[in-house]
Amino acid sequence: MWAADAKRMAALGLSLVRIGEFAWSRIEPSPGEFDWGWMDRAVETLGQAGLKIIMGTPTATPPKWLIDAYPDVLPLDAHGLPRKFGSRRHYCFSSQTYRRESRRITEAMVKRYGDNPAIVMWQTDNEFGCHSTVESFSADAAAAFRVWLAARYETVEALNTAWGNVFWSMEYRSFDEIDPPAAAVTEMNPAHRMAWKRFSSDQVAGFHAEQAELIRAHAAGRDITHNFMGHFTDFDHHTFAKEQMDVATWDSYPLGFLEQAWWDAETKAKYVRTGHPDFAAFHHDLYRGLCAGGRWGIMEQQPGPVNWARFNPAPLPGMVALWTMEAAAHGAEMVSYFRWRQAPFAQEQMHAGLNRPDNKPDLASEEAASVVSALAEIGDLPPTPQADVALVYDYEAEWATRIQPQGASFRYSEIAFAFYSALRRLGQSIDIVGPGASLAGYKVIVVPANIMCSDLAVDPGAQIVIGPRSGSKTDEFSVPDGLAPGELSDLIDVTVTRVESLRAGVSMAGKVDGKAFRAERWREFVDSPLTPAVQFEDGHGAVWRNKTVSYVACWPDEVLLRSVLGHALTLADIAVADLPESVRIRRRGDLVFATNYGDRVDLIASGCAAPGAEFLVGAKALEPASVAVWRG
Repeated sequence: MWAADAKRMAALGLSLVRIGEFAWSRIEPSPGEFDWGWMDRAVETLGQAGLKIIMGTPTATPPKWLIDAYPDVLPLDAHGLPRKFGSRRHYCFSSQTYRRESRRITEAMVKRYGDNPAIVMWQTDNEFGCHSTVESFSADAAAAFRVWLAARYETVEALNTAWGNVFWSMEYRSFDEIDPPAAAVTEMNPAHRMAWKRFSSDQVAGFHAEQAELIRAHAAGRDITHNFMGHFTDFDHHTFAKEQMDVATWDSYPLGFLEQAWWDAETKAKYVRTGHPDFAAFHHDLYRGLCAGGRWGIMEQQPGPVNWARFNPAPLPGMVALWTMEAAAHGAEMVSYFRWRQAPFAQEQMHAGLNRPDNKPDLASEEAASVVSALAEIGDLPPTPQADVALVYDYEAEWATRIQPQGASFRYSEIAFAFYSALRRLGQSIDIVGPGASLAGYKVIVVPANIMCSDLAVDPGAQIVIGPRSGSKTDEFSVPDGLAPGELSDLIDVTVTRVESLRAGVSMAGKVDGKAFRAERWREFVDSPLTPAVQFEDGHGAVWRNKTVSYVACWPDEVLLRSVLGHALTLADIAVADLPESVRIRRRGDLVFATNYGDRVDLIASGCAAPGAEFLVGAKALEPASVAVWRG
């Protein structure tokens, strides 16, 4: 079927095909015995059809013979039990044996195919960390952790001081006494757990770097990527991307992510066949911020019902095209659908593709073709310029709220998303950047709840919005000498003297801009010479503000968030919109893209588009699951 497949792919308008990412048992069916014939034929067949290839290294699925020969490759859970062969990702990032075998199979592949003109990109492994596999509590991991600690702290005395190990008599005499943080009687030292998170993240980056070095050596000039995931924070993608990566890609499954995320039943029902209007966009902007030049794309785009969520509805007709066009609006240089043909066997046989298991085109095939036509109507897409607004996203803040949440409902990723979503409702295009990234040129900088944030180098006059808990811990997970927000108090004269977390059903009420708001989950008590800009009914401040900085001393609802962010945008001389609930706009150069995740909307009457807008794609009457593009 391969020649016919390749011909049909090209006719559909596809140009890139990914292969190889799970193929180890076919490449090397027995130790040291390679079978390249089928892969050679696949590469030749695709290349002859004018298609370019993304080649995946197969290290996400070590074969059974390797596990039997080297059982130390298997990861161990926090109780010391092996996570065995039988699915995928059954390896420990710290296993020296697996590091060696990974380099061996990667080098064999890139030596064979590195110069092949059809192969333009290499993907390392597949979805690092999926199925909770970043952390492994093996002997190799414990040994590597001790080496990592010695490099970071130099002396065990320095570590004891940094971690506050005098508490509960936790002091160590040498690095050799330190184990990974697991299986203790009760809560373990948060500094110990944070160090373990950082170490485990570095192990993932190091594993990738070993493969990337081999690809650089034997496949010069080819792009290197890895396919990240949605709502996945177990390792720091910002530091990872510094380790030899040209293009950041991610796997976009809006319906599966909606089902598994934090939203209530009403929200999930509303967007059951579209996904949340901001979820894919958030990740587009996150991954665009990882690599030099903002290069990014989608390696796996959901084409229909998937197989892995609790419930797996079908996308509303038009949504696959909408998701694809939305990626283009955010600057993607590629969108790859997973998969070409639905497999009729094994674990993913219920995962839809562009073609059904009987090889007849599925609905998404027609939608992919419609995107090809729409992009042809637009012509060359302009570059994606720097936005006016930056949101600083910190993976370590997510770890901190997992390690010591203080309130069971305080989740960093959720509050960061809330800030992002509110900005989108206000009509903004947003850049998501990591800690320490340059903030030059941004008119508004948003710091959602960055717990270990110590400084912000911003342009004079830039507006800054700082969320709760920001700067509340030092780098070693202790309370800063001057209390929260730590060094951020240099930007605004506030001191957080007490915090409280609130269970569901308990909230603090107030009014802003004449509208009632309620703060849930978290509230801070603040000392300041400033007068609160927004107060709760009990007289305590909810928002504190000077000329350029707003500090939000609670978990804000949408009313309060939109007020605070709208105020900052207005002071920065940025136009503020009030978009319909399910419509979003994204600017790319002189192009404006509108996507509709809800009911029919008149783009001009609703203020999304100016009167007289000339539409390149779609029309002013934006139907559900549709996209419009105009110049403006």
